Amino acid sequence: MRITVIYNNVPLQPELKTGWGFAAVIETPDGNVLFDTGGDGDLLLANMESSGLFPADIQTVVLSHNHGDHTGGLEAFLQQNAHLTVYIPESFPKSLQKGIAAFGAQVVCIGKQPTRLWGPLHSTGEMGQGIPEQALIGESAHGPILITGCAHPGICNMASRVDAYLGQGVYLLLGGMHLMGMHSTQAQSIIEKLQSMGVSKVAPSHCTGQKMIEVFRQAWGPDFINGGCGAQIEIEP
Repeated sequence: MRITVIYNNVPLQPELKTGWGFAAVIETPDGNVLFDTGGDGDLLLANMESSGLFPADIQTVVLSHNHGDHTGGLEAFLQQNAHLTVYIPESFPKSLQKGIAAFGAQVVCIGKQPTRLWGPLHSTGEMGQGIPEQALIGESAHGPILITGCAHPGICNMASRVDAYLGQGVYLLLGGMHLMGMHSTQAQSIIEKLQSMGVSKVAPSHCTGQKMIEVFRQAWGPDFINGGCGAQIEIEP
């Protein structure tokens, strides 16, 4: 399994352009997934090409939540490849569902329960009340991988969902964690809880905030992974 972060406001690889938002491609032996689409379609497609990835390589799109910095690139992507399945939380507006289907893509709405999508990939199910969101779970030889868009329902809550669903703690936690501007006391509590839950490796980015990213770096030491734009992470399936 290989995860490539192709859209992010946190820089890493200079040949990729940054923009506010998040998207990642997950390549597995059973097929490839685009998780979120960033905020700008042209930037998404350009970064994919620079990473050696193309819309035709993708069989599935998973959208975490209905914010423009995670769905804004979808239309441009579907113009290149609509022969796929798009998994969205069931709370997405009907108009958006119809808009996706109009391109010819199959739309599958995910409810509140964890759901296997296919192969090693699962959805946490739609979580949270104010801003409903799903995250992507990948099974690996080392344990579950949790990829989040923004983690509006709470990063600890989403990690707990994985443990309750698969009976294993998260091996790798990657993506946006919505911790910008958080007070240091509360931040330390979250770090300690994630560590007590057995989260082995972390790759925070997007809306985690640079200050909190550095806190994660210090807390996990050699198990911290830079998850900025262009990051590639190889994991045994």
